[in-house]
Amino acid sequence: MAGLKLTDVGKAYGEVEVLKHINLDIDAGELIVFVGPSGCGKSTLLRMIAGLEKITSGTLEIDGRVVNDVPPAQREIAMVFQSYALYPHMTVYDNMTFALKLAKMPKNEIDAAVRKAADILQLTPYLDRLPKALSGGQRQRVAIGRCIVRDPKVFLFDEPLSNLDAALRVATRLEIAQLKESMPDRTMIYVTHDQVEAMTLASRIVVLANKGISQVGTPLELYETPQNEFVAQFIGSPAMNLFPGEVIGTGEHTTVRLAGNHGTIVSAYPTRPEDMGAAVNVGVRPEDLHLTDDTENSYKATVDVQENLGEVTLLFFIPDSEGADPVIAKLPGIHRGLKGERLNLSAKPDKVHIFRDGISLLYRQD
Repeated sequence: MAGLKLTDVGKAYGEVEVLKHINLDIDAGELIVFVGPSGCGKSTLLRMIAGLEKITSGTLEIDGRVVNDVPPAQREIAMVFQSYALYPHMTVYDNMTFALKLAKMPKNEIDAAVRKAADILQLTPYLDRLPKALSGGQRQRVAIGRCIVRDPKVFLFDEPLSNLDAALRVATRLEIAQLKESMPDRTMIYVTHDQVEAMTLASRIVVLANKGISQVGTPLELYETPQNEFVAQFIGSPAMNLFPGEVIGTGEHTTVRLAGNHGTIVSAYPTRPEDMGAAVNVGVRPEDLHLTDDTENSYKATVDVQENLGEVTLLFFIPDSEGADPVIAKLPGIHRGLKGERLNLSAKPDKVHIFRDGISLLYRQD
């Protein structure tokens, strides 16, 4: 088992700073997922851990050893890339044995390692096939198997499912989850832009933005208690609604008057007397909004578009406030004939988030 420790790690290309002040402890046996928008540096950070990119500043420790200047081959890591990168003229068996042959491992040990990995990944029937005779999901499993046979301390995955179609992504995602269960002592770091992969695979998620870490936590921690507006809107689909408003009641429960002609809403986020009159953003996830007869404490708007998906109904509202983002409500089940209707929507107070200056009131520094 091997843990990792990144201390004040940074990366720059000349004068262009890509990442700065990355501080992160990864426990041995964790499956950590890096997520963030395109260009946030998540793949660059993974390549720095792998040794494929030089660390500009700070230190990286693997299993207690500083490895900043240690070559990739000596870091006891293995990496699965976005592309399968299989040798097309070699069989599955030969692809999986190639690195072990270069390391001059005994033939009987190579064969045992390959057959064990093939059994874990359900590749045994395909060992004599060439890559062109495999599906995309099977090729990705071969790429994973090529890493397993090396018995590394740390597995690195760089968007391994992005080249697969939707059905194969689901199937291969389940296989990676099962792989982690079968190797509980191995540390895995997984990069993806797909938050479904992050939410279903990760023991913890690292959200990257603005050249650094925006928040680290379990999937449900990020979903239920985002520290800032970026994480609130990045995690969850559809994204969290943000309503601009003004605090008109403070205390254990907070009342906010929504901007425009949209009413008021109550939150369980506590506020202080000095917050009275403050401009805030109220965050409510689409699935937490529900229809209500309460005309006092509710969001009021007219349905502009209705999407009937069967298991849920999506309602899109155009806010009265000029320049405000559209609001989405995700109602369970089938609701007919709501387009054009002016509705009252509310949410339980503990589902209503409040952000001031972009920071959740639960995390603000006193």
